[in-house]
Formats: sequence, structure tokens, C-alpha cells
Amino acid sequence: MKRHKILVRGPALSASGYGEQTRFALQCLKSREDLFDIFLVPINWGKTGWITHLNEERAWLDHLVMKTTFHVQNKGEFDISLQVTIPNEWEKLAPLNVGYTAGVETTLVAPVWVEKSALMNRIITTSKHAKDTFLNTSYEATNKETGQTIKDYRVQTPTQEVNYCVRYNDPAPLDIELSTDFNFLTVAQWGPRKNLGNTIRWFVEEFKDEENVGLIVKTSLMKNCIIDRGIIKERLHSFLEEYPDRKCKVYLLHGNLSDGEMASLYLHPQVKGLLALTHGEGFGLPIFEAVCNGLPVIACDWSGQVDFLHGRVKSKNGKFKKRALFTKVDYELVEIPEEAVWDGVLQKGSRWCSADEKDSKRKLRDFYTNPTVPLGKANKLKKYVLRKFSPEKKHAEFVEQVLLAGLPAQTTVDESVVVFD
Repeated sequence: MKRHKILVRGPALSASGYGEQTRFALQCLKSREDLFDIFLVPINWGKTGWITHLNEERAWLDHLVMKTTFHVQNKGEFDISLQVTIPNEWEKLAPLNVGYTAGVETTLVAPVWVEKSALMNRIITTSKHAKDTFLNTSYEATNKETGQTIKDYRVQTPTQEVNYCVRYNDPAPLDIELSTDFNFLTVAQWGPRKNLGNTIRWFVEEFKDEENVGLIVKTSLMKNCIIDRGIIKERLHSFLEEYPDRKCKVYLLHGNLSDGEMASLYLHPQVKGLLALTHGEGFGLPIFEAVCNGLPVIACDWSGQVDFLHGRVKSKNGKFKKRALFTKVDYELVEIPEEAVWDGVLQKGSRWCSADEKDSKRKLRDFYTNPTVPLGKANKLKKYVLRKFSPEKKHAEFVEQVLLAGLPAQTTVDESVVVFD
């Protein structure tokens, strides 16, 4: 059987969410090397650093890069391209092209994403929220050649979500000292979307009189360097200066941690729950990792994480029913602020989730008062996720979507002659 020469272009060496996404895609393809001959062109992702851990996977990635360089120098061609990035970067690189993206954290995709989608034979997203946002966004546009108005211009390329799979990581030694016995954990890059400022502020205001409660803030800006750490420390210090008499603790955990060290953090006996008050997620990988390790989650029931925070459990009548197996925080959808607008990516006028302050504090207090209830939910959710999101299932789903790119395209509008109003 002839193998498909597939070119993967994405930030495979980047210590970013899109880097994780690219490496997941590569592992999916590697599971069917009888079907795919894999090539790799690594790209940068913003200002994020590159992975530095030397292991078997990194050696394989380096091999793919060298193999691709030799193939291109010898004028080799590809059957399929798999482009793991925001749709702004999508282009026709092969006879068949697949776009794979995660960055849908609001209620709209940008007009350029709709336009670029027509260049793809198939689109894969990381969550149902991302898929639905792609397919439900529409704009009014004009055909530049005829002047005809297109009132409901939307993505017509076949689009399907494929969630990440469970990753099994053995715990590795973690250098962290906690003086408090009961600690919440938040894992987020410091920026508008992750809502880290309110997360810290609301925790401190709720537990300012509690000596034995802490919040571990695992964060960075972009690059995990000394300058980055200094900026983060200064930001955190300015937050905590507002509460000079607080008794609760806030710990800063900065820099890259290996998968094993992160597993140790999720499994730490003094870490009781993950607090994720993010405005929106394309998937929510840190939340997913916490779930896979049995750590209870406090979050809003919106965006990408919804796919894995609900599990099928047996009810009293013996029937299975899907239920939320996490601590839900009330929220409302609000227009994204001006500072979060990213032209061509985070669309002005789109909305995202805003956690309710009072309910966030109430749920934190309830969790602290009776942690056995969320722990029971977390144990059920872990069992469900380990079964539902197994590598075998998700690898097969991803491969199927790539192969479906060979079906006849459904696009009916010539994107080259469209202008958005």
C-alpha cells in the first residue's frame, strides 16, 4: 500500500498550547505509519520558548526535520499538508490540505478565518465549542467581481472536533515547599483571557483570615526567562500589596516543568483542587491534565473544557446520565474588552465567559469546607475520561479526519473574490 506523504507544519518544538497540539497530531499520525510518511516543518509560536527536554520524542522530531530538509532539497512533493496554527496562516501546500486549530475561545471567529477556511479540504478543531463557533459564525460579504451581496457568508469546509487524548506521565521529583496544608492550584499564562488577576484577588479576599490555605500560581508571560520571572513577581507583589494583613499564602511557581513534574504537582497531597476561572478555552489542556490525575476542578461550564468535565454516571434508577463532575461557577457572557482584541484572531464584538465574583468565592469556600464532595466527583470523572479519551480512540478519530480530506470539497463560494463589509 502506498503511504501518503504528509507535511505537518506547526510549532512542534514550541513550549505552547499549539506546540502540544502539533505534537499530539504527530503522535496520531505516527500510530498509523502504515498509512503516512511523515514530514515536519516547525514554526515559531509568538514569543514562547522552545522545549528543551531531551527525550525520545524530541529526538524523533529532530529526525523528521532533517528528513524534511533532505526531501525538499531534492524537490520532493507532498500528498497532504496538515497545518497546525491559527487559520490566518493556512495556505495551499499540497493537493489536499487540512487545517487544525484550537484558538476559538469566544463566540465568533474572525472574517479572515472564514475566508481562509475555503483553502482547506478539512478542518479539525480541539473541541465542540471551537467547531460550533466555526460553523455558526456568519458575516455579510460582497463579491468583488459582481458586486453581489452575500448575506450569510460562513465556513463551508467540513469541520469536526477531535479532543486530546490522555497522556500517562510518571511523577518526577518536584522542588516545592508548601507551609499550608490546603492549597488550590491555578495554571495559566498571565494575560487577559486567563483572568488570573481576578483569580488571585478573589482567592485572597475569601481566605485572607485563613492561615492554612494557599494558592499556587503556575504562570509565566511568554518566555520562561529571568526577566519574565521578574515581571511576574512584580505583578504578583502589586496585587498582594492591597492585602497587607492577609494570612493566606500565595506561591509563585514560574518556569518550565516537565510532564512528570506537572503530574507530581497535580498529585501533591497538599494540592486539593484546580481553580480555572478562564474567560474561554479552545480545549483547556491544564484542566484536562488535572482531571486525568484525579484533581477536582472549579471552573465555568463554558467553552472547550465542557467536552471533558461532564461524565456519564449511573443514576438511582440504574440508567446512565451525563452529569457535570466538577464544581460549577456561575457566569455570564460579556463582550471581550478592547485590550483583548487581536485583529484577525480575537474579534471585536465577540463575547466570552465572565465568572461571577460572589459565586466564585462561595464555591471556593464550599470546596474548602467540604472537600470530600468535589473529590468524589473527580474520582468518577477521572474514570470516565481515562476510558473515553484513550490514546487508541483519539488517535483513530484524528487519523479518520485527515483521511476524510480526500472526499470531494463542499465549498461553493470562490474566496478569492470576496470582501467583507
